[in-house]
Amino acid sequence: MARLLPLLVIALGIFFWYRSRRNAAVRPGAAASSAPGLSGEAAALGFLPQDRQDTRRLTRDPQIDGAQEAAERGAWEPAARALAAVGPDWERRTALVIALARVAAEDDAWLSAWETACPGDPGAAAVRARSSVFLAWELRGGSSAKETTAEQFEGFHRVLLRAREDIAKAVELDAEDPSPHVSDLWAGLGLGYPHAYVDELWTEITTRAPFHFEAHYAALQYWCAKWHGSAELARDFADRAASAAPAGTLLPALRLIAHFEHLDRPLNSKHYGIPEVTAMTDAVLADLPAVRPDHPRLAEVRHLLAFFLVQQKRHAEALEQFRAVDGYVGALPWDYFGDPAKLYCDYRERAVQGAR
Repeated sequence: MARLLPLLVIALGIFFWYRSRRNAAVRPGAAASSAPGLSGEAAALGFLPQDRQDTRRLTRDPQIDGAQEAAERGAWEPAARALAAVGPDWERRTALVIALARVAAEDDAWLSAWETACPGDPGAAAVRARSSVFLAWELRGGSSAKETTAEQFEGFHRVLLRAREDIAKAVELDAEDPSPHVSDLWAGLGLGYPHAYVDELWTEITTRAPFHFEAHYAALQYWCAKWHGSAELARDFADRAASAAPAGTLLPALRLIAHFEHLDRPLNSKHYGIPEVTAMTDAVLADLPAVRPDHPRLAEVRHLLAFFLVQQKRHAEALEQFRAVDGYVGALPWDYFGDPAKLYCDYRERAVQGAR
């Protein structure tokens, strides 16, 4: 028995050491969580589990969501009132057009009723133009070109050509609104507009709204190597736009997007810690205080910042961004991958643990 006593003491010591280590993993007062994508620490900070992350939206916006939900129920009047209310606030008008057009691409009966009740309504025309572009891309599907059938391509190009007619009508009905021209940029990705035409189109847009974020995002996609440009053209476009923009436009984020878009392995952290990328990240952080709180793309930029900051091991700063956007993950970069809610929660957990 005397021989067993030292072994018993050692065993008890190991047991209590293990239990203390396990308990240390949970913050004082926080219960361990069994919800997917949610540790005890994350739960204590008020974060939501993976199954409560909305993968369709990038934020909650009462004005936009109310009009969209009414359209989903078949009512067009709230959409018309919402567009009339934003007036020449082109950033929010374009966001409303996009939200409503997504609904119309699935079922346009409510939009047809609006067009019948109010012939020549410029808001309805802008929504119709963008919905035609969305419909074309849905017909094509999200697969690579080699995995897309000839029938899909035929429908894609046929509807895009029809969309150009809808875009022209929307421009005619409201010459000041840049949103139909932004829709034309997205049509140009599929139809392969030549660079010279896009340059002319860009002049039309920037004459109306020189610092329009959605327009810049669409143009950046056109100039990316995966579409009709190159890494150099995309980065040059992003740098020129960010350099010329006043504070509060979110345009410094274009540099981050151009960097992300041209990485072969975008989840590899080695691409994010170099001084140039750290400086890009800092420039976006510096722009945030001047951004209007209801900017429709602010949440997406916060998502992007959170991702870059985690990659740079700046976990406390990343947590600030995660706190501002939790619950809505239909945004870059998460929606570029197969399970955006899981990836979001994985990166959020890295920030939680790294900031401890």
